[in-house]
Amino acid sequence: MKTIFAAILAGAALTLMIAPQAHAQSYPSKPIRFVLPFPPGGGTDILGRIFAQKLSEQVGQPVVPENRPGAGGNVGVDYASRQPADGYTIVICSPSLAISPSLYKKMSYKPEDVTMISRVASIPNAFVVHPVVPARSMKELVALAKRSPDKLNFGTGGAGTSNDLAARYFLSENKLKMLIVPHKGVNQATIALLGGQVDMVVVGVATSAPHVKAGRLRALATLTEKRTEAMADVPSIVEAGLPWFQVDTWYVMAAPTGTPAAIIGRLNTEFNKMLKNPDMLKRLDDHGVIPVTSTPEEATQFVKQETVRWAKVIKEAGVDRL
Repeated sequence: MKTIFAAILAGAALTLMIAPQAHAQSYPSKPIRFVLPFPPGGGTDILGRIFAQKLSEQVGQPVVPENRPGAGGNVGVDYASRQPADGYTIVICSPSLAISPSLYKKMSYKPEDVTMISRVASIPNAFVVHPVVPARSMKELVALAKRSPDKLNFGTGGAGTSNDLAARYFLSENKLKMLIVPHKGVNQATIALLGGQVDMVVVGVATSAPHVKAGRLRALATLTEKRTEAMADVPSIVEAGLPWFQVDTWYVMAAPTGTPAAIIGRLNTEFNKMLKNPDMLKRLDDHGVIPVTSTPEEATQFVKQETVRWAKVIKEAGVDRL
């Protein structure tokens, strides 16, 4: 009797071990929802749709982009975290994932409610001003702002976004006084900058480079350690004398926590695979995007490090919690 019982237990254990593997092998068998936590037309939306299309080609199932904007990306991540943990919901996350825990007094989800799949991309930022601003370097801008407190204004993508905190960090560290003008996304802030409604914005190099080349905007620095190819004539923030002000916009893919490890591994493989595809790399390069690959564990560690970093920035900049 004991032998039979032991055999039954062994068989059950084997079934439990095989089931996730079999599930992963048959995955995906239906469309995948791809949550984009920011409005259409912005960097996250554009990049997310590129990844969604390529993932669909690779796995042979529709990958359907779904915009869920609001609260600096929190609405989308919260929505994704509440979906079934079956591998059929993916959310593309930006620095707001690491910023929100220190910025918001209350959050509708916990950071541990989503599980990292992989790092996928980084977009370098540029510090751009309207041509009427009489400053041609970061040092000149700082000097100008100190001579004329509260005369300049800084456009941002809204509370909770990395460019908004970058603006506040810049002002805090240099002890400057400017009006912060939040918008519904950095795209809208850039439009306001082009129209002269704001004086400066921290925005992706890919977005700002065409306007800089056309003379509609002036780039004072790229917020990178080294110069970027898209703005080879523009000094890096290290060259500009503000090495502490390195800020990029990074992206990681995540899924609801509880998604089987085998499926997380499968998706990680798919994302890493597409980032070696020449056509995909060309599309990313056209948008000024730097491809990044990682394991799920490396992505998790990266987000933890960024969370610590932004918590420090928020505290030192004296940013009020929302």
